[in-house]
This record gives sequence, C-alpha cells and structure tokens, in this order.
Amino acid sequence: MDIANLIQTVAIYALPVLFAITVHEAAHGYIARYFGDNTAWMLGRVTLNPVKHIDPVGTILMPLLLYFATSGTFLFGYAKPVPVQFGNLRNPKRDMIWVALAGPGANLAQALLWGILFYFLAGAGVTEPFFIKMCQAGILVNVVMFVFNLFPLPPLDGGRVLVGLLPYKQAVLVSRIEPWGFFIVMALVISGVISNLWMRPLMDVTYTVIQTVLTPLAMLVK
Repeated sequence: MDIANLIQTVAIYALPVLFAITVHEAAHGYIARYFGDNTAWMLGRVTLNPVKHIDPVGTILMPLLLYFATSGTFLFGYAKPVPVQFGNLRNPKRDMIWVALAGPGANLAQALLWGILFYFLAGAGVTEPFFIKMCQAGILVNVVMFVFNLFPLPPLDGGRVLVGLLPYKQAVLVSRIEPWGFFIVMALVISGVISNLWMRPLMDVTYTVIQTVLTPLAMLVK
C-alpha cells in the first residue's frame, strides 16, 4: 500500500466528505424542526460542527479498513443519523418525505457548489492540481451520497420517501424492513446490485444534470 498516495487521497477528500455528511445530517434536522419535530435541535444535531455527526466506526474506521483491504477499489461509510421523531411532525406521512429528501437535496446542492468553485478556479487561472482534484472530489462525493441515499429501502432516505408515498398498508409493510435494512443494503452493495443497477445509471443522469446547469458558467470560463 502506497502510504504517500493514501495521505494525498485523504487530504483531497477530507474537506468534501466532512462538508457532505455534516450538511446532509444538519439538513434532516433543520427540516424536521421546520415541520414540528425539535428532537435533533434539542440534542444539538442541527449544526455544521462535523464532530456532532461523525461516527467513529462508520465515518472513519470502516472506510479506512475497506481502503486498505480492497486497495481503494471499494469504500463504504456512514455518519450518525439525525434522530427524528416522525410522530412529532405536523403531518407525519407527508412531512417525513421532505425530511428524508432534505439530506440528498443538500448533497445535490453541494455538488453544484463544488462545480461552481471548479469553474471559478479555472476562470481565475488556478492550475494547482490539489484544489482542482478537491473540487472534483467534492462533486463525486456528493453525487454518490445523493444517489445512494435515494435507494428506496429503509433506513435510507429513499426508503423513507417510499414509505411516505405508499398507501398506509403498503407503507407499514415496507417500514417493517427497517431493522434489517442496513444488512440488506450492505449485501446488495457487496454483490454489486446497487452499483450496477442503481448507482451508475443515476450517477450518469445526475452528472448530466449538473453539467447542463453549469454549462453557462463553463462557457464564460472559456
């Protein structure tokens, strides 16, 4: 394992990853508070302080172990989920959709901001590879988080959106998957099902959308 390459990779990805998970989780808590649930706010989780959202195992240990074990070909991690008492929401079934979408929405917005920064640096004549690669990492990390979290299986955000959209009986059936959802998702990730049938197609679409939105800025830089 090339330690120098690992250090460089960590340095490039550290800031984008911290921003991605912090804003993602804080967005859940903020929207939950907006719709009537103060749980995350009272616990100090509606904050941009990354320490409040970092899970020592899921955010640090697991990604590092997987990086060494797979030579960087497979990475997976997670942050501490923001606690939401859906029963406290003014309209639980409807509002849980917005609470769930807040996290991925925050990641999509960040991907656009990293893209704007990329073109701003290009327009300013900045050619330092470290900063260019950090912008590209910022886009990648947030696109991955945006698409992955929309996978329609609890406890992922997409699963909560699905529960909110389904009729009551079907929603109850899907919600019962949640206690085993993490293990099902992990199995689907390891088997490549999520990567091939969900991640790659939707990431391509998301990148196309981002490029389309940023086209006027790209043309100005040229």
